[in-house]
Amino acid sequence: MISAIEQIRNRARRLHRCAAAHEPRALKRLAELPEFRNRAEAEWLETLQRKHCFGVLARELGFRHWAHAKTVLSGELPPCGDFGTLLHVRGCSGFLNQWFADYPEAKRARAVHDGFLLAYRTQYLVVERDYIDTLGLESTDLGWRELGRDWLAPSGVAARSRLYATLVARVAEVES
Repeated sequence: MISAIEQIRNRARRLHRCAAAHEPRALKRLAELPEFRNRAEAEWLETLQRKHCFGVLARELGFRHWAHAKTVLSGELPPCGDFGTLLHVRGCSGFLNQWFADYPEAKRARAVHDGFLLAYRTQYLVVERDYIDTLGLESTDLGWRELGRDWLAPSGVAARSRLYATLVARVAEVES
């Protein structure tokens, strides 16, 4: 499977081309960037660069900016402790999850409830299989075994990266 980073690179190229062709949906997405909000479309279109497309895609996936997204989606633990919001999408809001501000406490709860420990921004949540499946990942994926069903497992860089790639691909399917 193509990595999450490469998927976003491909999508950024496509978004850039669509914006250059003045496609309304692409222009609307780019107009949401803070640096373009108070400027006329014709003005910011003259200075549009691929980095702006990366910024839009990062924000749409729940990250602060492209550098933040790139760090997290590579599977590394972000130094800022902020995992973004990608692991808690609209369809998952109806589940009763356990939320924690403290990682060791969340880790204990994951073990007691035999759930999955995920990260949302700088918080942690313990969820059940149905949440994982609704998120767009498979709760039976072998990556979860590598992670010990703990998204923050230090040895889980490769598994986290693969699961992020699956998730980003699913998000792209929904957008199409």
